[in-house]
Formats: sequence, C-alpha cells, structure tokens
Amino acid sequence: MPNGNIIVTEERATRVITLRRPGKKNAITQDMYREMSRAIDTAQNNPDIRCMIITGGSGVFTAGDDIDDFLKADASRPEALSNGTKFLYSLALNTKPIIAAVDGASIGMGTVMLFHCDYVLASTAATFSAPYINLGLVPVGAASLLMPRTMGYQRAFAMLVMGRTFAAEEAQAAGFVNAVVSPGHTEVEARKVAREICKLPAEAVATSRKLLRTAPEELTRRIDQEGHLFGERLKSDEAVAAFKAFANRKKR
Repeated sequence: MPNGNIIVTEERATRVITLRRPGKKNAITQDMYREMSRAIDTAQNNPDIRCMIITGGSGVFTAGDDIDDFLKADASRPEALSNGTKFLYSLALNTKPIIAAVDGASIGMGTVMLFHCDYVLASTAATFSAPYINLGLVPVGAASLLMPRTMGYQRAFAMLVMGRTFAAEEAQAAGFVNAVVSPGHTEVEARKVAREICKLPAEAVATSRKLLRTAPEELTRRIDQEGHLFGERLKSDEAVAAFKAFANRKKR
C-alpha cells in the first residue's frame, strides 16, 4: 500500500483495514481513500471474506480528511473529490458486515463512516465529531440522512449543525456505538465480534443485513446531493475565510 498508510490483512474469514499514519493522527489522504475503497470492493465477491474490521490502532481512529492534501487538489473540479466519494460509494454499496474499532479521536469522515458500519466498538478514550460547519461546509457521506435516523434529529443537529463532540458514553446512548471498552482493547473485542458473525449462516446474514439497512440507492442519492452542496460551499465566502484561517494557523 502507498506509504504503508493503509494496511490490509486477513484473519480467518475477516479482512482488517488499518489506518496507519500515526504522525498525522491517521488523517486521510486521497490515496488512503482509494486503498480503503479497494479493500472493501475486492471483498464483495470473495466468499472467503465474511466480515471486515476498520481500525485506527490504539490511541486514535482518524482526524478525518488531511486538509493539506485536500487543498492540494483542485477542489473546484468534481474529480478532486473522486477518491473520497468513491470510498463513500464503496461503503454504501457494501454487502458484508463491517465492524469499527475506535480508540481515540474520530473526526469528520472518521465519524461519518461509522454510520455505514454494522457494529461499532469504542474505548472510553474515544470522541466523535463531524465539525464540517466550522469550515463553512455541509455534511457528507449521507450523514444528513443516517445520523437523524440513528440518533434522532436533536442529537444530529448538535453534531452536524453545532459541531459538538460526543464522548464514548454519549455515542452509545445515541445509538451509534454498540459497546464501550477500555483503551487498547477495541481491536481485540472487534475480532471477537467478527468471529461471532463469521459463525453465522452467511446468506442469512447478508439478507437480514439488507433488510435492516437503508437502501443503497437512497444512500448514493443523498451522497450525491450532499456532494453537490459541499462543492458549492467550498466556493463560499465562509469556507474561503475558514480555510485561510486554517492555513494561517499552520504557519504560526
């Protein structure tokens, strides 16, 4: 994998996708999006893979998009965001159970992707936020659809419109975290859950999961709608000012 920032391994019938960029708090680059998409997509027609785990290792899940990498792309062109969008489509169209193991901060896309997962484990040190509003932007990844459905409008408003951060216990109470464990134990527990899922009848799991989840067509429509509005917001005075302020802070 490029620079070793995404590590894909297989343990029995489980594919483990690990974000490994500790020096940047696992901030996601366009290359990392592409490799995560590939890991998910290539699992779809592989009967030997029954389940997937996404993890950031101990201490952090992901700081979300790498802003410097994002700004290097010409964000005024649709293809500049194509790797991120492709990753979201991979999540929306995925048919295999995905377990997330979150130990530490989960920001932006780090939190959004959890709503596409099927089982989420968090450590007591985990925090969750999707502060696109602070950059003058709007939600992505069908977050505006999935978050209100999962945790109710008021909590979704607090996270997406007010930019508030949720602690692990708050996330569990909100319904998007299944269990809270001690720091350093999320991956171990995720593997236990994966083994439990892999013992179940595969076709019954797939059909039941399909019945439970929002239809892929509805997800991709919302992803496209949000993406269009996100692109418009990138050119807004609010977003331009926010990105300039970010760049100035980096120079200090």
